[in-house]
Amino acid sequence: MDNKDVFEKVKALIADKLEIDAAKITMDASFRKDLGADSLDTYELVYAIEEELGVSIPDEKANEFETVKDAVDFLSTQL
Repeated sequence: MDNKDVFEKVKALIADKLEIDAAKITMDASFRKDLGADSLDTYELVYAIEEELGVSIPDEKANEFETVKDAVDFLSTQL
């Protein structure tokens, strides 16, 4: 699965979990600043991504995700 495929899956999950328009979600979007995610939203999102993509994201790694690109880049290495 390439970055584009991973991004599309992550984007759909973000839009669903944060209840925002998918058009607002870009690779450079900050989870907190641009998408309005708080720590609970981030935790739920990480869990949803793990379930959907069948990967494990260590807590310390998840805490490093500032932008959508950070998450997509990490996930691309795991798939």
